[in-house]
Amino acid sequence: MESPSWLLLSAALLASLAFLSGIFIRRRGKQLKFPPGPKPWPIIGNLNLIGSLPHQSLHKLSQRYGPLMQLKFGSYPVLVASSAEMAKEFLKSHDQIFATRPPHAAGKYIMYNYSDVLWAPYGPHWCQGRKI
Repeated sequence: MESPSWLLLSAALLASLAFLSGIFIRRRGKQLKFPPGPKPWPIIGNLNLIGSLPHQSLHKLSQRYGPLMQLKFGSYPVLVASSAEMAKEFLKSHDQIFATRPPHAAGKYIMYNYSDVLWAPYGPHWCQGRKI
């Protein structure tokens, strides 16, 4: 007795779905490692931890989480360097990574597609505009 063709087709479809899901699960397993920090709330992030004196609040957080920590201000992730060594690492060694700004609609529509020095991303165009 021969098995129906739909049974063979469904078995092939099920095997291919299992293979593809295995590939996607392996890719998703490689996650980036972020610095330690307090767990953020869904909408406000870690803004509830910043009091009326922000420098003292950040100092207390740095004593708990270390000289490099990640906070979330609203939906924006913020990297806080609380020691002189970490600040030197950011400002001297990795300055090109942190020199650019996130793209905003204001820079695109008001400043002619980021052509102004204020809104331009870091690169040759920004360096040339800064020299002028």
